[in-house]
Formats: sequence, C-alpha cells, structure tokens
Amino acid sequence: MTDLPLSKANRIITGALAQAKEMGLKPLGVVVLDAGGHVKAFQRQDGASMLRFDMGAGKAYGALSVGMGSRWLHDQAATRAHFLTGMVGISNGKILPVPGGVLIKDKKGTILGAVGISGDTADNDETAAVAGIEAAGLIAQKD
Repeated sequence: MTDLPLSKANRIITGALAQAKEMGLKPLGVVVLDAGGHVKAFQRQDGASMLRFDMGAGKAYGALSVGMGSRWLHDQAATRAHFLTGMVGISNGKILPVPGGVLIKDKKGTILGAVGISGDTADNDETAAVAGIEAAGLIAQKD
C-alpha cells in the first residue's frame, strides 16, 4: 500500500478550504483518510457544526469501501437501496452515501486515500474536495 504523506493530506485540506473561501461556502469539516480508512488529517472551520467530522469521514470511508467516489454510492440509492442498507449495516454505520467523498489517487492510479467534506451542499462539498486533491498534485475520482 502506498502511503499518503501528511504534507499532502494537509495540502489537500488547505486547497479545499481555499476553494470553499473562493466559492463563499458555509463552514466546512475536511477529513483525509489514508487507503486503510484511518484519519490522516482533519480540520473544522470556525462555525462548522459538531457532526462535520463524522459526516466527512463517512463520505470518505464510503468511497474507500467501494473504490468509487461517494457520489456513486448516492446514485445507487435509486435502484439498489438494499445494497446501501447492507453497506451501512456491515460498516457499523461508518458509511454516509452522499456526494462529498472523493478518492485520492497518484499519477499511476493507485488509491492513496479519500477526502470527505461536509458543511455546504453535497455538490459544493465535492467541488471543494476535488480542488483540494488537485491542489496537492494528485488525481481526484468523484464517481
């Protein structure tokens, strides 16, 4: 497993928060998980509500769980609700199938981890996540 350096995880957060500021988003929580689903870095902006860590982590964890962005999980709800219910159940509630969880890949396509953001609309959270990953010179996979 290729490691995600702390410096890159922190750069992802910095880039995501810069994008959020540019877009005028509500206060965010940004969680970066390594490929094993462990927290590598986290920041919660002033004014972000108390569940932002848990929600962001759930989006990122879901993305890592299926090797796709959390938007893919969200899209499955229309035709495969039983699948999502099962995923949430077997993960002990760790998965939040809502856009805003984006895989982090290196240039070779290796999954290094995932970033999950919560605080604004799911689409805006996802946009900030992609911007953060790209600011760190890495590849974002949102679906």
